[in-house]
Amino acid sequence: MIECNIEKNTKDCTCTYSCSRKGKCCECIQYHRRNGEIPGCLFPKDAEKTYNRSISYFVKVMSAKG
Repeated sequence: MIECNIEKNTKDCTCTYSCSRKGKCCECIQYHRRNGEIPGCLFPKDAEKTYNRSISYFVKVMSAKG
């Protein structure tokens, strides 16, 4: 089993929202998946700042990027 490197993950994470899952990618993905959302780190920087994690918003943003 691969060990989670929270320090490196936190440093590299582009999500600006502060939560208990920051740097714990497995927990973050599970949390957002349960809520029908996309983790903030997958959004472009300007879109991430809206804190809208919906799948429909992600598709809209990524479709506009062409």
